[in-house]
Amino acid sequence: MRKGAIPGSRGLVRPMRLLGDPGLATPCEEVTVFDAALARLVEDMYATMYAAQGVGLAANQVGEGLRVFVYDCPDDEDRRHLGHVVNPRLVEVGGVTVRGPEGCLSLPGVEAGTPRHDHAVVAGVTVTGEPVRVVGTGFFARCLQHECDHLDGRLFTDRLTGLRRRRALRAARRAPWATDTP
Repeated sequence: MRKGAIPGSRGLVRPMRLLGDPGLATPCEEVTVFDAALARLVEDMYATMYAAQGVGLAANQVGEGLRVFVYDCPDDEDRRHLGHVVNPRLVEVGGVTVRGPEGCLSLPGVEAGTPRHDHAVVAGVTVTGEPVRVVGTGFFARCLQHECDHLDGRLFTDRLTGLRRRRALRAARRAPWATDTP
């Protein structure tokens, strides 16, 4: 039986920031205050991620320049990983580099083969300040790296080169949600 509420069930869905929003390209600030406002942000981020049918969401994607992300993501063995990390740091990557399909809630409908390590470890704290260490493999490792990139002001398209990058950015420019994308 589950203890407590389902993550996001008390949260509000916030507007998603899209490619071209300067907040997505700006590195996020460390969280220094662990209060009700931070807990509300995490709840809202879960609600927003679920509403957008995503597997991860960084705070700057909803307009908050803080180092926080949430996730509800399977790994390659279809095991579910659910949680959040405040002030995350990617402390270890390894294994083979796999070019796999990757998309982003801030670039809806755009996907490209993006190289990521098959193993990742993120260290940080919870919303209450308790230390947390998250280990991921396969698709979940991709998710952890993707969300840490967001908090450093990077999108998955920044990891693309050549034709893949040009195609992804062209698709973003032509997307119905596009305004003035690069």
